[in-house]
Amino acid sequence: MWDDAFPSFLIGLREGLEAGLIVSILIASLVRGGAANRLPQVWTGVLAAIAMSMSFGAILTFTAANLSTSAQEAFGGTLSVVAVAFVTAMVFWMRRSARHLSGEIREKVTAALAMGGGMLILTSFLAVGREGLETAVFFWAAAQAAGSTTSPLVGFVAGIAVAVALAYLIYRGAVRINLAKFFTVTGILLIFVAAGILAYGMHDLQEANILPGLNTLAFDISAQIPADSWYGTLLKGIFNLSPRTSVLEAVVWVLYVGVVLTLFLLPGRARATATTSAAA
Repeated sequence: MWDDAFPSFLIGLREGLEAGLIVSILIASLVRGGAANRLPQVWTGVLAAIAMSMSFGAILTFTAANLSTSAQEAFGGTLSVVAVAFVTAMVFWMRRSARHLSGEIREKVTAALAMGGGMLILTSFLAVGREGLETAVFFWAAAQAAGSTTSPLVGFVAGIAVAVALAYLIYRGAVRINLAKFFTVTGILLIFVAAGILAYGMHDLQEANILPGLNTLAFDISAQIPADSWYGTLLKGIFNLSPRTSVLEAVVWVLYVGVVLTLFLLPGRARATATTSAAA
């Protein structure tokens, strides 16, 4: 169970803490600025963002359930690629912005206060809503990769619960966390999770006959590592690599981890230069 739950726990913990920190900074900015009476506007925006994210997740599930088998594979594979794009952008953004996040949000709150209550609602809605949509897509892809089990949902809810508790303790000053190190470590773990989801997406697209090579295997160790064994479940649950993996899945997994992890671990200045060079 934990093998399937861990990736979703990590998603819930990281994304939940990001959203929790944003809400905490919004609240602290208002309280310290003597505008505590405007807190209901922040909570209105936050609750609207949560409702939107949950609705989006429900739409993804409903849409997939009403497609043909081939269309489900194509839909799931495409969403897996989109989810990986989201999480890749997110881990790099948070690695770059963690130290300056508080100041940026305070500036937005100050501007929103000057423009009226509606703008404050919109600011909190957009700040939390972005995290919520990313989380909905990435969690949906992770749950699809895990198969028909409730473990991803249990792990996700547990991660959110821990994130909310940590965000509250940080706000109250009860605990201090080196956020730069926290987001670096969780970013590394999420890169491996994202690589597995991307490989699973390639497998879905192969099954939908959109990509070739479904039966061209890089390795088949199902005899040595049965899929229903604890170590087979661990391999599938955390790294999302099955004992029977196609060449395309293996190549995509290795390339993603090799390129993204290398760029992520580069020092800030070197990483920015490498990213600029790649874009050019």
